[in-house]
Amino acid sequence: MLNGLIELPWWGYPLAALGLTHVTIISVTVFLHRHQAHRAIDLHPVVSHFFRCWLWLTTGMITKQWAAVHRKHHARVETTDDPHSPRIYGIRTVLWQGAELYRAAADDAALVEKYGYGTPDDWLERHVYTHNNCGIALMLLMDGALFGPLGLTIWAIQMAWIPFFAAGVINGIGHYWGYRNFEVKDTSTNIVPWGLLIGGEELHNNHHAFASSAKFSSRLWEIDLGWGYIRTLAMLGMAKVKRLAPVPKQRRGEAGIDLDTVRAVVTNRMHVMSAYAREVVGRVHKDELKRAGVQLRPLLKPIKRWLNREPLLDETTRQRLAQALEHSHPLTLVYQFKRRLQALWSERSATQEALVASLQEWCRQAEETGIAALAEFAVSLRRYTLQPA
Repeated sequence: MLNGLIELPWWGYPLAALGLTHVTIISVTVFLHRHQAHRAIDLHPVVSHFFRCWLWLTTGMITKQWAAVHRKHHARVETTDDPHSPRIYGIRTVLWQGAELYRAAADDAALVEKYGYGTPDDWLERHVYTHNNCGIALMLLMDGALFGPLGLTIWAIQMAWIPFFAAGVINGIGHYWGYRNFEVKDTSTNIVPWGLLIGGEELHNNHHAFASSAKFSSRLWEIDLGWGYIRTLAMLGMAKVKRLAPVPKQRRGEAGIDLDTVRAVVTNRMHVMSAYAREVVGRVHKDELKRAGVQLRPLLKPIKRWLNREPLLDETTRQRLAQALEHSHPLTLVYQFKRRLQALWSERSATQEALVASLQEWCRQAEETGIAALAEFAVSLRRYTLQPA
């Protein structure tokens, strides 16, 4: 007899701990992250209040503080003002002391006031949920009453789950190791393509590419568990999706370039550059490595990674990239055309006619380079459209 209100078989207690922590994970990713910090979804008041209460019990986190710290992370990512950047603090510090970095930022009243706008400010928030230690203590009493002495272990797991996985793993490993679908100006990565353990937060690079999107998965083989819960809530009338990442559409057959094409390319610029990395940089780099001799191959091998992560390169690596490109005319052209394409959506003073003309000229010249991958990409670029399929 374990002296708890609920007596389970030995394997039931680990399942209970996982189940309780899973609810916390969903509360963080759906309520705190997608609903509060980024306003990507609306939640029914009943659902919203459940998540607020559960987080008060299991984490003690205050909604305004969490949203403020996360918003500043996006606004000042990878700078000295980023509350938890591995590039600034080091991967070990963020992984093992991520919770301490979060608390230090949350204690900054000016930060919270500047970035914590629009979060709950009702009687419950002011008089109940801001007393975070009370919620944690109440959870301890509840776990003890339900599960007996083993409730203390379950409670300890609950208390450690978010500080380690959210503050440590996502903020640390999610900016240090993994794969990238999109070339963003920070080090964010997708840790794994199956966002199951942390509710979809594993798809961190996708999130940084489309921060206001309610859905974190981008490719067919990626799984965002948090999005599954949002869809379920939406079907029950308990949630409403406000924003999603754009999905590229292409016309069939041959197509010219008009204002719709330019707008579609600019709107889908993250997808465009992701496709460029795969279909142009990847193919040309592979062909160049095949043609290169034994002495030249080690010099050319890192170019693919450097070209795809150019915004993150330090000055020394940029110099090495320039030296390596001197040995490959095709890769030099690919690099130059990439920079020119990126300039299209960076040009804010150009007229609509000028933007259309620039994209037409880019495609024409790309098709005349004699590089098959670049020419084929230019043809596909002409088909982009915002019109319904």
